[in-house]
Amino acid sequence: MTTTQPHQDQINQQHTLWEVSDELWIRLAPVMVIDKPRKKIGRPTRDARTIFNGLIWLARTGSQWSQLPRRYGPKSTVHERFGAWVEHGCFRAAWAIVLKEYDQKIGIDWAWQAADGSMVKAPLGKRGALVRRKPRGATPLTEEKPDVNARC
Repeated sequence: MTTTQPHQDQINQQHTLWEVSDELWIRLAPVMVIDKPRKKIGRPTRDARTIFNGLIWLARTGSQWSQLPRRYGPKSTVHERFGAWVEHGCFRAAWAIVLKEYDQKIGIDWAWQAADGSMVKAPLGKRGALVRRKPRGATPLTEEKPDVNARC
């Protein structure tokens, strides 16, 4: 998914956080470290700042994981790191720093906040759950029937 230039210009003009600045990352980087031995061998780990920017993008847009732009890395990697950060308390600490920074620069109206969400997947057109039929079972065996016109 790519952003059109007029849309990107609108995003850039907003007084909000879309990516972590260098000054903010200096404060966030120590919080985002998880001290555990690496189990997987192979490719080196992705940059934590890029992944955190992807999480900000998801939070700001409300998009699904599948819509995450490629510049933030594979969605599975971002999701896996997010889960690890949540498990170790890193994300909570980092998000508190981000909110404090945002509140100091722009200000957060703490009197009114809202969240929206859904716990079920919406059906897509006629392919939804209401139209879905149960799969047919095996056809029962038939017995030989006497001819209807036969007389005894």
